[in-house]
Amino acid sequence: MKRRPAVPPPAVALCCGLWLLAAAGPARAQAEGRWPAEPASASAAPAGDADAAVAGVAGVPAAFELDIEAPAPLARLLRNQLDLSRFRLAAGPDGITSSELDRLVAAAPGQARSLLRTAGYFSAAVTVTRQVQEPAAGGAAPLPRVRLRVEAGPLTRVALWSLSTEGEFKDRLEGGDEESVDTWVSLLRDWPLRPGDPFTQDAWSATKSGVLATLRSRGYPQAALEASRADISTDEASAGLRVRAASGPLYRLGAVRVEGLSRYRESAVLNLVDFGPGTPYTDKRLLDLQERLGRSGLFDGASVTLGPDDDGDRVADVLVRVREAPLQQATLGVGISANTGPRLTWEHTHRRIAGLAWTLRNKGQLGRDERNWETEATSHPLRGGYRALVSGKVEWLDAGDSLTQAWQLRAGASLDSERIERRVFAEALQDEVRTASGARLATAVSGNYHLVWRSLDSVLLPTLGEAANMQVGLGYALSTTTPNGAFGRAYGRFSAYRPVGERWYFTGRLELGHLQAAREVSIPETLRFRAGGDESVRGYAFRSLGPRDAAGVVSSGRMLATASVEMARPLLASMPSVWGAAFVDAGQAADRWADLRPVFGLGVGVRWRSPIGPLRVDVAYGEAVRRLRLHVSVGIAF
Repeated sequence: MKRRPAVPPPAVALCCGLWLLAAAGPARAQAEGRWPAEPASASAAPAGDADAAVAGVAGVPAAFELDIEAPAPLARLLRNQLDLSRFRLAAGPDGITSSELDRLVAAAPGQARSLLRTAGYFSAAVTVTRQVQEPAAGGAAPLPRVRLRVEAGPLTRVALWSLSTEGEFKDRLEGGDEESVDTWVSLLRDWPLRPGDPFTQDAWSATKSGVLATLRSRGYPQAALEASRADISTDEASAGLRVRAASGPLYRLGAVRVEGLSRYRESAVLNLVDFGPGTPYTDKRLLDLQERLGRSGLFDGASVTLGPDDDGDRVADVLVRVREAPLQQATLGVGISANTGPRLTWEHTHRRIAGLAWTLRNKGQLGRDERNWETEATSHPLRGGYRALVSGKVEWLDAGDSLTQAWQLRAGASLDSERIERRVFAEALQDEVRTASGARLATAVSGNYHLVWRSLDSVLLPTLGEAANMQVGLGYALSTTTPNGAFGRAYGRFSAYRPVGERWYFTGRLELGHLQAAREVSIPETLRFRAGGDESVRGYAFRSLGPRDAAGVVSSGRMLATASVEMARPLLASMPSVWGAAFVDAGQAADRWADLRPVFGLGVGVRWRSPIGPLRVDVAYGEAVRRLRLHVSVGIAF
């Protein structure tokens, strides 16, 4: 048999991709510059090529020719804002008189210097000359020609900065109030103009606006600037910035008033409220409640706003307006998967079954290789936002080398927040697996904790952030043919998304699973691991990777490791939602870590970033099986 190399070529790409995943993490926040800080040394702005304005635009006759010699960004600024530039095309069909042009030329240097100061150039030298052009023999008189030349000088950079506050916020901060301390930390952390940064008028305005926006969103709607100053040193090309903000009084939240309910109890809303009367007002508190209402599944729309302060006591009620979702809802679908073939799916939801404050969901799938039916009952939100849950599932799965029939029962509770979904439950399950080697029946009872964490710019179409799925469980396995015994199970899946440059996007994934039990104890197939397929190792059939028994039949293992790196980019500027991608996947399942030998899949694909998630079509080469495989999938698995 031909010996495979110890480190196949795809492994090199995989290691490089995982290194990039670790190295491309978000940069740490730069330390705040505090007053008085050491001035940062100024540096000259790089000179750009001369930027010359053409004599006419889109057929509009120009009154005179204008050449602007300056670094490209500054030339664009002057061409868009200078009176000299704007009047060149706005003089009308009769042109412009010589005296009017002289006035524009005389005013241009001062106006240009004012504009350049907004871009951070406080020592720029501007010269404007008007040139006389001789007419060509027998030709028409040429247009007057004006040349504006800029020597920009050094770009002014921030040397030091200072931020202070007055009013109730300062009093609460000095008293050690936790939320005030958090607000103060946010103000310092989010200050955009750091020592060494270029000083521009736009950035300076945004800095002052950001201070007020933060205070107003944290309960001080009357916050205003008491003083702001930018001290510019033209000799050192540096700027010292000072801002003092007056917070005004802190507003507090009153009672919660709910409008729009007809089918559901008011408790379904109030149990999602995590604040009480007298809590300091912040925008985030209201937005978080609005998001929780949207995630509850009971409402098609919800808005949370602050009512008027009628009594002048700086306490305002919270107004919650909801639009209830239909009492019942059903969907029917057809599809096809490279993993399990064609399928018919259905789902029905009843949001108040038998008049109780419970939601019942039934969904099923009828396919060539997989058939299942799942029912889940969840309570409407309980106090603290928790939900009770009870569920059951039956499943039939043909994985080629094996046929699995299984059932599952769960009872527990769930709690969802902005970034985290939690499930705590007890579970009983049983499966029967038939292979060419025979049949095996196994049962298990366990206690489990599942957590899904996301920090993404978009849940449907992420390009920046991370997501993790973590599961732990402890249980006891029973069998009629092998000894009974305890087991522990742990599983983790981590995904990361990063933009690389202007048009490239990186996706990385690492997946690990471990099942700890005595070797003679039979663990149900559902709790063990296999690899292969669209969301695992592409280039291999669904769940086709795992340990093989004496007859060569693939079974599920007790250890799992898979990884993936992918680079993608839009294919055409005219179709930004269609991306091309190249990827390397690797992984395997085994009964012992020492026996785990990863196989590799390499491929290319096309992604359509649709409103419901990415549609992915991939062609992958499985190096272990030496063949190509087509993979089609919709959405993202976390």
